[in-house]
Amino acid sequence: MKIGVPAESRPGETRVAVTPETVKKLAVKHQVVVQAGAGIPASVTDEAYAAAGATIGTAAEALGAEMVLKVRAPNAEERAQMKPGAVLVGMLNPFDGENIAAMAASGLSAFALEAVPRITRAQSMDVLSSQANIAGYKAVMVGANTYQRFMPMLMTAAGTVKAARVLIMGVGVAGLQAIATAKRLGAVIEASDVRPPVKEQVESLGAKFIDVPYLTDEEREIAKGVGGYARPMPPEWMKRQAELVHERAKQADIIITTALIPGRPAPVLISEDTVKAMKPGSVIVDLAVEQGGNCPLSELGKTVVKHGVHIVGEPNLACHVAADASALYARNVLDFLKLVFDKEDKLVIDREDEIIKATLVCHGGEQLRK
Repeated sequence: MKIGVPAESRPGETRVAVTPETVKKLAVKHQVVVQAGAGIPASVTDEAYAAAGATIGTAAEALGAEMVLKVRAPNAEERAQMKPGAVLVGMLNPFDGENIAAMAASGLSAFALEAVPRITRAQSMDVLSSQANIAGYKAVMVGANTYQRFMPMLMTAAGTVKAARVLIMGVGVAGLQAIATAKRLGAVIEASDVRPPVKEQVESLGAKFIDVPYLTDEEREIAKGVGGYARPMPPEWMKRQAELVHERAKQADIIITTALIPGRPAPVLISEDTVKAMKPGSVIVDLAVEQGGNCPLSELGKTVVKHGVHIVGEPNLACHVAADASALYARNVLDFLKLVFDKEDKLVIDREDEIIKATLVCHGGEQLRK
């Protein structure tokens, strides 16, 4: 099969869907065409791809392949260059019904990798986890760079500098990596999440967990989440969390918010009143800014100063670590492809397989996810 890898067209997207490591494995049985320059933003040269067995071609050649591997969903111009019946694999935003409808109308069989279920068999294909891990790391680095003081405690001849206090909101993959990274930098860390089971993970990484009490069985049940993701909590619980977070935020130097609910706007965790109460020069890094933000003062793609607080609204922080982000993403893609190729390396779409069923958003002109 001819597999095409075009350069990403979305502004700011520096990742690429394959690396020389994965090309070498794919090229054993398939023809891999990589668009010239596709890997340059991720520090991968055309020569490296060619040495791994890929053919370097044009955008039209890559998009015109039987299978197209991408990081983000194709735009209208890219869809027009894709053949009806082609297979598309990438992070296609399964909640964007309009785009899925457009891909279905183009006759594509499209797999949205964000929809991979969080089950043991699918761990090696979990693009959300691999990319969130990088975003959590980078969020701390961005926060530390924006913060105008040291992160660790320092004892010098000129006096002692106190360690920075970091508050992590949302303890999924990104939040846990943020805790671990901030700990390495010597910060004092607190963390909050709606799910009680993460308390042990937080404390095992050396952070203090902020407990918000559950007053009803309904709150406890909702807090368990579903499929590894958080669920929207009742208003009464959110009010109690907001009050507790407000008090902790007043002491924080850096706040990193990571809370997302698939298919919904990001929950507001840091209100404007809380920002007003924070210390001058403190920092908020809002990882949920593309879905509306965990802070209403965040601005997409900008770092702004509101009420003396630096608020970082940089989207897609994994793009700032493009080489490693691409390496992890490419391995996720490679493992996913093992599901759609049989032992003879022929394409087989088994719609009874739970991973295939969850990720296939359109097929044969039919939109499978609204």
